[in-house]
Amino acid sequence: MEISGEPKDPLLSLARAAARGDREAQRTLLVSIGPALLTTVRGMLGVRHPDVEDVLQDAMEAVYRALPGFRAECRTVHFACRVAVQTALNARRSARYREQRTPSTAHDALVERASDEQSPAEARAAAERREALRRLLDELPVAQAEVLALHVVLGYSVDETAAATGAPRDTVRSRLRAALGALRTRVDQDCVLLEILRGSA
Repeated sequence: MEISGEPKDPLLSLARAAARGDREAQRTLLVSIGPALLTTVRGMLGVRHPDVEDVLQDAMEAVYRALPGFRAECRTVHFACRVAVQTALNARRSARYREQRTPSTAHDALVERASDEQSPAEARAAAERREALRRLLDELPVAQAEVLALHVVLGYSVDETAAATGAPRDTVRSRLRAALGALRTRVDQDCVLLEILRGSA
């Protein structure tokens, strides 16, 4: 399924060749989608989380394993990023991740989005909001967490999220509503989270 207004998938023929076991196509595809996968994993874990490289490698392997089932209902990069979201969500929920979590997220995330327009305090507050969202994703049902991550963390439109997940648009909207409702309830019950997510308001 092509998203209306989007150009034809430039990686589709490469993905199909890679799915057939073409080693050169696999290497070229990896180079092409690697930056998007890294951005996805960093968005899900935090840019300097100690598991980023391991989860990125796991995501790349998961993409290769999933390629034979890719039906081109979305663009190749969206398919790959969905696999990376699933891989990162699994990593976040694993005992290994919980054991290795560090308290340095707010400091490290200054590197994540620091810009000339942000003061250190603003960058730190933005970092805290992102980490709060990541923690809340851990508590949602997987299907809801997945669409929320694609829509909010990666900035996919509802149509892009529907294409990437293979779910009908109305189902994606329903999952987003449920996820956002659960997050609001969770935040309303936690004054610290509420303050973080409100930011500078």
